[in-house]
Amino acid sequence: MTGYEAAILDVDGTIVRGERLLPGATDGLTALDRAGCDRLLFSNNPTRGSAHYREKLEPHGIAVEPEKVLTSATVSAEYLAATHPDATVYLVGDDRLESILADANVALADDPESADVVVGSFDSDFSYGTLWESLRALENGTEFYGTDPDTTIPVDDGLMPGSGAILAAMGAVAGREPDAILGKPSSVAAEAAIDRLGVDPADVLVVGDRLDTDIELGNRAGMETALVLTGITDEATVESATVEPDHVLESLAEVERLL
Repeated sequence: MTGYEAAILDVDGTIVRGERLLPGATDGLTALDRAGCDRLLFSNNPTRGSAHYREKLEPHGIAVEPEKVLTSATVSAEYLAATHPDATVYLVGDDRLESILADANVALADDPESADVVVGSFDSDFSYGTLWESLRALENGTEFYGTDPDTTIPVDDGLMPGSGAILAAMGAVAGREPDAILGKPSSVAAEAAIDRLGVDPADVLVVGDRLDTDIELGNRAGMETALVLTGITDEATVESATVEPDHVLESLAEVERLL
């Protein structure tokens, strides 16, 4: 048994990198299961829904229940449907995020100037034209949200630009930052995770590879935090950072010593 009732686990950089299973990931997940620690996977990937991670991890022998997975896409869709039920959303984002929003009955705007809300996210087709449209959508003080702040995304052969880079461009032309980020490390994300787990935040361990999202999520919400060095953050970054994890682990396998 363990003092933690549940663990919130990042996926990319913690369990996998691209399609490759990271060393120690299976051992860490097994240790959590043996300790009776409930687990919730939480990815800041804004292009995927919960079911994707069952399909992604199943070939590695890792069983995942979709109801125990959150992404910045699903959290954003749930938040917009609950808080802006009658709003029209102008989306700068991937086609898959568009489908996830539509499935949550979020109305999407074709005309940027008719939008009540603007959402910025990862978009591999982002262009000057898209940036110009987003400026038109934001000119009248329209509410402005981002799915996640990740400026880069770890992939098999390095890094690629993420949502944060696009949000920075949108914010630069509009002269304003997003009113809120809906994925990690926001309070919206923390509340969604705790609601899904049904436990006290003080009894939760957050494990991830990013200080500014995974560790900051836990720090803000009063959860214990563990940084793994298998993703975007190295030891030198940890030493100079203002965001401090409670624990630093070489890989997810070392979570066993915390249980």
